[in-house]
Amino acid sequence: MTKSYKDKSWFKFISNKYVLVLLFFSTWMIFLDNYSYFDHRFLDKQINELEDNKKYYQDEIRKDQENIKQLKNPEQIEKYAREKYYMKKDSEDIYLIEFEGDTIEKNVSK
Repeated sequence: MTKSYKDKSWFKFISNKYVLVLLFFSTWMIFLDNYSYFDHRFLDKQINELEDNKKYYQDEIRKDQENIKQLKNPEQIEKYAREKYYMKKDSEDIYLIEFEGDTIEKNVSK
């Protein structure tokens, strides 16, 4: 006597209406729904990237606020102007020293 596949335990388990509904629901939620698992993974990744950007920009704002506080001092304004914009007093000369590896070489097309 051979058993048909309908008599096997796995078929009975899978053919149970609750199991079928659960499989359908799981498949629907994971792949087909607007709020599927894959969409949530993508959105969570974007949220993490945005939170990292937020932290970076908050740190930059904090640094800029420190610089603004320092620039309220006239001596610091003069130092900043000299370092960033190469400004000088009338009686001074400025020499810029460039090393070979510091400059970006420009490709000249012929």
